[in-house]
Amino acid sequence: MEYRRTAVIKLDVPQDADSPLRETVEQFKHCANTASEWCWHGDDGYHVTSKAKAERALYDQLRDETDLTANLVQKGVRRAVEAVKSGVARLKRGERTSQPYFSAESAVYDKRSATFHRDHVSLSTVNGRVECDYILPDDPNRHPRTYLDDEDYEFRMATLQRRDGEWFLHASMRKVEADDPEPYTEHRTVLGVDIGVNNIAVSSTGTFWSADEFNHWRREYEKRRGSLQQRGTRAAHEAIGGVGRKEYGRFEIYLHGVANELIEEAVEYGCSHIVFEDLTHIRENIPQATWQHVWAFRRLFQYVEYKAAEHGVEAVQVPPNHTSQRCSTCGCTHEDNRDGEHFECLKCGYQNHADYNAAKNIGFRYLRRRQNAADGGAPVDVRLNRGTLNVSGEYVPPATTDGGIERESTRKPYPQRARSSDRAK
Repeated sequence: MEYRRTAVIKLDVPQDADSPLRETVEQFKHCANTASEWCWHGDDGYHVTSKAKAERALYDQLRDETDLTANLVQKGVRRAVEAVKSGVARLKRGERTSQPYFSAESAVYDKRSATFHRDHVSLSTVNGRVECDYILPDDPNRHPRTYLDDEDYEFRMATLQRRDGEWFLHASMRKVEADDPEPYTEHRTVLGVDIGVNNIAVSSTGTFWSADEFNHWRREYEKRRGSLQQRGTRAAHEAIGGVGRKEYGRFEIYLHGVANELIEEAVEYGCSHIVFEDLTHIRENIPQATWQHVWAFRRLFQYVEYKAAEHGVEAVQVPPNHTSQRCSTCGCTHEDNRDGEHFECLKCGYQNHADYNAAKNIGFRYLRRRQNAADGGAPVDVRLNRGTLNVSGEYVPPATTDGGIERESTRKPYPQRARSSDRAK
């Protein structure tokens, strides 16, 4: 089994290294914004979404204009191409959008532009390499030491970010283990979580976190950016950066709140794992998602992952195949089972909110991956609002029950969470 984690590491940056790092980030943004401009308008009247084409056209120019290494120039171009791809997808859906603009103080590193160690990192800058020690908690069981102290976790790549005058490394790490049975001795439950455009998260316990507020402000910030870009002045261009910082800050607060409440939900129900769908191909899996949604989904998982670890809960991802089309009651899988937000099984007639049904299936997918006849471990169930769903797909009512009725929430905007008396099993 493969585990992927993001370790958020605060860096102790030497005084003489701050300026080179800031200039490196500025030049990285220059590469990304130059590539965004070129890809958005295209060289033949069409948007460019090919990384190879963009690199061929811009590589030499950007190497001449910056002091960055070849790898950092390429990473800047590729960041822009990914954002333009998302924008083109929105245009095809008839949504209003504008050319991507990068204002966040960040740069992307991989093993060619950075050397990752367990206690420090060596980063390529416009003025050679700089080494920064990690600022880590004393408690070895706290994030991110739990990953850094585990030699089985390997560094893959990282995003360097500067926030409020401090430097952070968001390191992507991977650990691969054989699917051997683990010696668990007590019954465990997991919390399935579905993510989406209308509801940022829906849990298998029937709690909905509405995305109404997120979507409202996403549209507002898009309008502001579009208006400023139409002016075309230097002042307007600088103001776009301020809009991006405000947007980032507002969404950060929102996502931290959702993450905290998801963890509260897991702790309340005694869950050992919080299960999300694999976010690797989230753009293809949720085609109506904007680039802000994709960013929010990934950031939400990062927050849940490191916050949950402090409570002894692990956040994991599973393949999302057909989780939106499968009936969580009888297992029938058909694309006609789902119609927008409504789910009705063609075989057994089960009806419910489609996102809630998907959340149960995501938890169930983890069960099937974890537990089989030869596993030898303790049983694992999906936690529902009332009772659980076992690995055989059977509903198990709680010891004290009011007729075995499982309940889901009404859809209220975050931060409110509520559960209604709608029959949800």
